[in-house]
Amino acid sequence: MIAIPMDGARLTASVDELADLLIDTVASGASIGFLAPLDRAQAVAWWRERAAAVAAGRLAVWTGRIEGRTVGTVSVSFPDKPNSRHRAELVKLMVHRDARGQGLGRALLTAAERAAAEAGITLLHLDTETDSPAERLYRSAGWTRAGLIPDYAADPAGVLRPTTLYYKRVGATAEEPVENALTR
Repeated sequence: MIAIPMDGARLTASVDELADLLIDTVASGASIGFLAPLDRAQAVAWWRERAAAVAAGRLAVWTGRIEGRTVGTVSVSFPDKPNSRHRAELVKLMVHRDARGQGLGRALLTAAERAAAEAGITLLHLDTETDSPAERLYRSAGWTRAGLIPDYAADPAGVLRPTTLYYKRVGATAEEPVENALTR
């Protein structure tokens, strides 16, 4: 499996496969911001909306393909505020249920972390449903738990669930003060 960086045109050309992945991820119970059942037109439209952010450099997206099929994706969202350009948010790590357990999530996570560091990001953060399989992945990849928020988001069935916040320093060493990383 290889993590493929997407530009706006490539993402637009891939919206049908990405929509299938999004629908499967929601149907399998992952809390990624959508309620089930997710309508195909809504999934396609959501991915099409991401293309402009990718083209503008506000969002980076990678896909994971196995045997010519898109079975995973991850994104990094870059903030536009001057005081937060050192950090970014890891968003929408998805792996098709048929491809789970093969290291795809880890490969996508690693690709996003490396690319963020290469872009000058020194701090990544994310939120994920507490006690979800994704939480085990983040912990095993060296992410630090920052805290828990009760009733933060509804799962695909509409039930409010707690969310755990995580962060990870990338690029600069963990001992390096953020202000030093910003002046490089």
